[in-house]
Order: sequence, then C-alpha cells, then structure tokens
Amino acid sequence: MASNPRHNRLLARLAPKDFDALRPHLQAVDLPLRLELEKPGRRIENVYFVETGIASVVAIQSNDTRVEVGLIGCEGMSGIAVVLGNHQTPNSTYMQLGGAGHRMSADALRDAMAKNAGLQIVFLKYVQAFLVQTSHTAICNARSRLDERLARWILMAHDRSTGSTILLTHEFLALMLGVRRAGVTETLQALVSQGLIKSARGEITVLDRKGLEGRAGDSYGVPEKEYRRLLGGGDGRRTKAKARPLRTGPPPNSIRQRLADDQPVGASAKNHNGRNGPQDEDRHGSLPWLAHACSCGEAGPPRCMLGG
Repeated sequence: MASNPRHNRLLARLAPKDFDALRPHLQAVDLPLRLELEKPGRRIENVYFVETGIASVVAIQSNDTRVEVGLIGCEGMSGIAVVLGNHQTPNSTYMQLGGAGHRMSADALRDAMAKNAGLQIVFLKYVQAFLVQTSHTAICNARSRLDERLARWILMAHDRSTGSTILLTHEFLALMLGVRRAGVTETLQALVSQGLIKSARGEITVLDRKGLEGRAGDSYGVPEKEYRRLLGGGDGRRTKAKARPLRTGPPPNSIRQRLADDQPVGASAKNHNGRNGPQDEDRHGSLPWLAHACSCGEAGPPRCMLGG
C-alpha cells in the first residue's frame, strides 16, 4: 500500500456525521495498474474512492469496440450505478494509472445512503458532474479535431495527477480515444513541436498547461466548471503552488489520518494554512485543498485541479 496518505475530494466534502457513517466500512487499498473496479454486466461488489491514480470508464459494444467515456481520479468514486440504486453497468472501469484509495462494499454504501440524506446529496451531485463529463466526451469525439481531443484528455489526466508526468503509451491513448495509434503519435509530435508537452516512451510530461488549454479550446472546461459549481471550489484557473518542504508522516486533517486516529472529520479543524476553517478550504484559488505528501516528492495538494 502507498506509504503517503492521500485525500479523496468527495470524502473531504462530507459533513462529519455523514463521514462517520462511512468510516467503519472504509478500507485503505492499493489500486494497481489494470485493476478492474467494475466488470460489464457483473454485480458491483465494492465502491472505490480514488486518492491517487486514474480509472477509466470504458464503453464496450457487442463487437468488442472499446472507447473511454469517462475518467475518475481524486475527485470522484466508482459505483455510480450503486448511487443510482442499481447493481451493475454495461461499462468497464479499471485503473489506467495505478494508485491508492479506499474501498467499501456496495451494500454498506446503500445502507449508509438510506440512513443519511447528506450522503445522497453529495454523491448524486458527483453523479451529475460525471454525466456532464461523459456528455462532453461524446461532443468532443463527434465534433473536435484529434489534436483538441488529445489536448483535452491530457488536461483531464493532468488534473487528476500528482505531478506533471503521466505514464501512458501511445497504444493505450489510441484505445482510449478510439483512433489509430499512428494518428495519436503524429498528433503528440505536433504538441511536442509546439512546446506544450514532452513525449517519451510510455510517458507524457505537461510543459505548458495554458497552451494545452488553448489547443483544447471549447472541448475542455464545461465539466470542470460544473464539478466546481456542484461540489465547491472557486471558478478561477489554477495558480502555481509555492514550493514547500516535503512533510513526512500523515498530513493534518487527512481522511486516512482520521481513520487511524479514530477522530471525526470536523469543519472546525485547522487547515494547512494554520487558520480555523473547513478542511477543504481552497488555498490554490481554484479548488479545495487536499492535504498530502505525494510520491513525486512535491508537498501540497494533489493535482486534482479540475478546470484550473
């Protein structure tokens, strides 16, 4: 299991009594590459709250055509069908970037939601935000050029990553975007030549995020803004965090620390800035702060910076 604590934004948004309803059922787990979180047409046994890493939600046709329709990272959870009162989905969900998070049984989540209206409200807001993401993926796939689609996808992965480098092959990108590998390679090289990214074998490094946002155009931003509207955070674009010394040990106010200490998650706890206030206070000016000490050696919030 990852040694550094992480923070899932949905868990961070819960009121203390709502989080306490989930606490006994949450189990910290590793989420390795290619781990299947949901299998098509199979009963969903567990729900996952991702803290690091990225999961892909992939639609599958009867001829086995596969296209990614959504991403889940530190901002979200699997098990949307469970939140909506069902037990399975025709889609596949699996980890495309390994990480860590928390797991609980689907039955425990159903019971907790039935007894706590606050849980239903927060999780249904996330469902709405995710559905907006998938609808804009459909628009993007139908109307946007490949360079716009690729720029959007890199931005979305960057939002959910703890560093600037994303570990992905051209082959996997082609599968996710539903295009030929040669087309992905050619488009990546165009983004490289413009100084927006660096591309090496099995990895992509973001060099100019603002430039990528310009290249993505209207294909990026609406789902991110909707997430912020529904689940909190400012509307401004992300600003670069000031360098901070790497903090060892669990950060204050983290979900995993509070599970270990058996303490409630309270809005009166001191945040990382030393001020009394909600634990999800935005110190970047774009999204709520998520405490962590990340494996990339960079202290501060994970890059769960939707739209910023």
